[in-house]
Amino acid sequence: MKPVIALVGRPNVGKSTLFNFLTRTRDALVADLPGLTRDRQYGIGKVGERPYIVVDTGGLAGGEQGVESLMARQAKAAVEEAHLILFMVDGVAGLTGGDREVADWLRATGKPVILVVNKTDRGDPDLLTAEFHDLGLGEPHAIAAAHGRNVRLLMEEVLLRLPQLAEEAGEEEEGIRVAILGRPNVGKSTLVNRLLGEERVVVFDMPGTTRDSIFVPFERSGKRYTLIDTAGVRRRSRIDEVIEKFSVIKTLQAIEAAHVAVMVLDAHEGIAEQDATLLGFVLEAGRGVVLAINKWDGLTSDQRDEIKREFNLKLPFLDFAKLHFISALHGSGVGDLWRSIDKAYDSAMRHFPTPELTRLLEAAIHTHQPPLVRGQRIKLRYAHQGGKNPPLIIIHGNKTEDVPLAYRRYLINFFRQQLKLEGTPVRVEFRGGENPYAGKKNTLTPRQIAKKKRLIKHIKKRERKH
Repeated sequence: MKPVIALVGRPNVGKSTLFNFLTRTRDALVADLPGLTRDRQYGIGKVGERPYIVVDTGGLAGGEQGVESLMARQAKAAVEEAHLILFMVDGVAGLTGGDREVADWLRATGKPVILVVNKTDRGDPDLLTAEFHDLGLGEPHAIAAAHGRNVRLLMEEVLLRLPQLAEEAGEEEEGIRVAILGRPNVGKSTLVNRLLGEERVVVFDMPGTTRDSIFVPFERSGKRYTLIDTAGVRRRSRIDEVIEKFSVIKTLQAIEAAHVAVMVLDAHEGIAEQDATLLGFVLEAGRGVVLAINKWDGLTSDQRDEIKREFNLKLPFLDFAKLHFISALHGSGVGDLWRSIDKAYDSAMRHFPTPELTRLLEAAIHTHQPPLVRGQRIKLRYAHQGGKNPPLIIIHGNKTEDVPLAYRRYLINFFRQQLKLEGTPVRVEFRGGENPYAGKKNTLTPRQIAKKKRLIKHIKKRERKH
């Protein structure tokens, strides 16, 4: 499971700027994920030696009534969930009373806190950080989040201080980890019980019953599995309790821990924006996907056709995922999910020999040549596997930085079809070879270049005669 880092501080101290730098995004990776309010964003941190979940909280302010009455409830919940707090202050604005109150509250939580002084590119960092020693939170770290200055050094210490959470058990112990995802009341817990064949998860006819992710290991037909029943994720306007709001962190952690995600959709409610957003996060994590449209029984033929059309319209990026129409309550179609789960896992974990991938690359190029870029053809030479879950194919060649997105998608689809991969996203990375003459000036004169061309032409003409 990934550790959680919360960014806390007064408004406008640069929390969102640091969040974007750490997650390498212009905005929150899942900013419109249902259950998130506008002052809180989630993402997977990518700066540092190991990944983590980073949470950007709303600004906190101090005042006469104290921090407790003025603090945003969601920021408080974020701190409770986090393993480490980055307390951000503004080096230009200097130390304020609000900073002192927030610092006092953070100290009382007992959580590890690292003090971060932002905007230190606007003056002498030593002078801008000096007064913040008074907060008693240790040595301040001077950064400039807008430019990324000293952020990597900061994250080196952060990752050293983060706890080493329990490593995931090996496949022999847990088998295939399957996360059951979806909005509240779509039937996730009912599906878990049906898959298990027993009442292992409490089910009530009320949305939001599951408040945490529940890991249920079991064995089926001699194969080990672990089902992960996650808390439902709601629309913002329907969230009242802080603990329920923050169940989204558990859902994100469950996705990261899983091999395959079974996304449960409600046939009576159709496909909502929240569904597409949550599926987008699954794809960002690179997990296998199986789609289950629940409560399919009782629908008319016209209603079923409409749902299928809506699926093709709203989720075209999931053309590789197997779609099932089920009734978790009555069990119809549920048994077929196992084949798709196994297939998605097997596809995600397969090993591909380099000669096979290179041969397929050559076939793809023969079928559809890479486009010309500034009058020159992109040359792709060979391919090899770079990782699993999801399969990563690394392609080497020249001018690979110019490969258009459309051609990348063509190669992904070509590899997926030829390798018969089902239920898993496929990633392709391009790497270019170093040009030994790059950066060197041409020492030949125009007359020498022309003479060389005539000589090459003469040699080729003589070879054709012979």
